[in-house]
Amino acid sequence: MSQPVFRIRKIDLRNSADVTVINHLQKKILPEDRPYKPDHGHWWIAYAEDGKPVAFAGLVRSIRFSDAGYLCRAGVLDDFTGNGLQTKLIKARVAQAKKLGWNWILTDTTANPASANSLIKAGFRIYTPSDPWAYKHSIYWKFKIDQSGYKKKAKKKAAAYA
Repeated sequence: MSQPVFRIRKIDLRNSADVTVINHLQKKILPEDRPYKPDHGHWWIAYAEDGKPVAFAGLVRSIRFSDAGYLCRAGVLDDFTGNGLQTKLIKARVAQAKKLGWNWILTDTTANPASANSLIKAGFRIYTPSDPWAYKHSIYWKFKIDQSGYKKKAKKKAAAYA
């Protein structure tokens, strides 16, 4: 049996239809949580082969550090878990943070082993923030972005246009 194919698309927050899809997915996937308002930052929707939206993820600038992003929210519909979508959405957000010149990505998980495992797989490490922001039993994660190759590529591109 072949692996399902998904299309991940970065959305434009000015498109109200995309924002509606993000809000719908949050309510369906995380019914106990208060939805995160997708009114800023960068957001992605993953679509199944039939065009059905099946997952989402968001990245915002950290309110604690100027050179960091925060993985603010993500989720995958139950019928589509186990296909690597969470990992692919993490990679999309890391790539965006790199483009923005951020050096770190932070996030937290609470009672969510699947997300914790995806973060570990993507290279995130557990840490203890000096000022914890989530729940008492949350786990905090950080990822150091290697900007060296990206900055060299940007300099080379700029030199080509000079």
